Amino acid sequence: MIPKLHYISQGNTPKEHLENIQKACTSGAELVQLRLKNISEKKILKCAKEAREITAHFQTRLLINDYYKIAIAVKADGVHLGKGDTCPTKARKQLYTWQFIGGTANTLEDCETLIAKEVDYISVGPFRFTETKNNLPPALGLAGYAAINDFLNTETPIIGVGGITVADVTSILETGISGIAASGEITRNFNTIKTFNQLLKASSTDEKRYTFQ
Repeated sequence: MIPKLHYISQGNTPKEHLENIQKACTSGAELVQLRLKNISEKKILKCAKEAREITAHFQTRLLINDYYKIAIAVKADGVHLGKGDTCPTKARKQLYTWQFIGGTANTLEDCETLIAKEVDYISVGPFRFTETKNNLPPALGLAGYAAINDFLNTETPIIGVGGITVADVTSILETGISGIAASGEITRNFNTIKTFNQLLKASSTDEKRYTFQ
C-alpha cells in the first residue's frame, strides 16, 4: 500500500537533501523521495546509500527519483519516473519484484498511458505554480483534479503534487485524489508533516485510532 503523504527532498547540496530527509523521517514521514538534479550519477548513488541508511532506521519508505538502477543498487522501496525518464515497463523488468514504480502525469492522457504500463501510483500535477520545477505545464487546480479523477475511474492511487499546502488538502481529497506529494511546504516547516498526516489519516497510528473509535 502506498503511503498518502510523499516528501520530495529539497536542498542546495546532497548534504542538505540528506539533512532534510533526516528531519522528515524524525517528523513522521512514511515515504520520502530522493530527488537530486544536475549532479553526477556517482554522487547520486553515494547520497542514495546514505538516504537508505537514514530511512531504514526510521522504517520510512524510500523512493529514488529517475534513477531506477540506483534504486536497485541501494534496495530502495521503489523509483519515481518522470515523463522523460525510463519507460516503467522497461524498469519493471529489472527492479526487484517488491519495488514499486510511480510515474509523473500532467494530463488525462498521461495518466491513461501510465495505467496501461501498470505503475503503482501516479503523481499528477502541477496543482499550482511552484518554483521547484522548471518549464512547468499549466496548473490543474481542483477542477483539473476532479475531471481527471472522474474520467479515470481507476484503483491506481493518484497523488497530487505541485505547490500544495496544508490548507489545500481537504479540498483536494474531495476531488477523489488519494494523497499528496509535498516539497517546499514541508521543507519550510517539518512540523507540517504531522498536520498533513492528520488530514490524510495517513499515519498508522491515525489509522488505528480511527479504526477503533
